Amino acid sequence: MSDDLKRADIQLIQRILPHRYPFLLVDRVEEIDGTASALGIKNVTMNEPHFQGHFPGTPIMPGVTIVEAMAQTAGVMVGVALDLADKEMLIYFMGIDGCKFRRKVIPGDQLQMRLETLRGKPGGKVWKFKGTATVDGEMAAEAEFTAMMDLSK
Repeated sequence: MSDDLKRADIQLIQRILPHRYPFLLVDRVEEIDGTASALGIKNVTMNEPHFQGHFPGTPIMPGVTIVEAMAQTAGVMVGVALDLADKEMLIYFMGIDGCKFRRKVIPGDQLQMRLETLRGKPGGKVWKFKGTATVDGEMAAEAEFTAMMDLSK
């Protein structure tokens, strides 16, 4: 890890990602080490719309939204590293591999998402990442995913 780590608050995140409520799933990104790695934070709250139906009386964050939060963290990492704020970047999933869920994520939890770039370079469209999501140091989910970052809009 380099000594020149960067961060992204919610204002910068919204300048990089096209997502908005209710589908913006990362609150801040810390420890951004270029395009190599980053740590994203998602504060899980009861007022999120998926908890109305998943599941009434026993709210559990859907696994797909955990993977999406990891992917958004990766998008912010690349956006910060490559100075893509206000560039209207769109990001598309191309594949999700080795996805496993290990514990429930519920309102009140803080999801910490550690992302690592496996493949990708400045100017390239296709990137591959490995992500792990934890709550209180306990593994909640892990996955590798491939995404296309498109600036051609």
